[in-house]
Amino acid sequence: QVQLVESGGGSVQSGGSLRLSCSAFGYTDSLDCMGWFRQSPGKEREGVAAICSDGTTSYADSVKGRFTISQDNAKNTLYLQMTSLKPEDTAMYYCAADPKVYNPLDWTDFRYWGRGTQVTVSS
Repeated sequence: QVQLVESGGGSVQSGGSLRLSCSAFGYTDSLDCMGWFRQSPGKEREGVAAICSDGTTSYADSVKGRFTISQDNAKNTLYLQMTSLKPEDTAMYYCAADPKVYNPLDWTDFRYWGRGTQVTVSS
């Protein structure tokens, strides 16, 4: 079992920055990929960014060049640095992890989830 706890969400103005953190607890050595997903009311959950055990990273086209995913293995923590935020980035952001992932931006590939942290970007 793996437990994930997100933090770092908040409210910012358009153009601002935020850094999200996700602390992982439990059997973290088994994990293949960890990722960030987001969902806003009335919309489907979408993949934002992911990082896998081979070092590869994946990003949604909508965040490329603005968001950076990273991890500190010593601290079992995943990060998402978000810059140049836009109102359309407003959503609940979730951290996810799984021992075997085929598509790192497909939320259905992930079995472990945090409760989410809200990001609100005002224009």
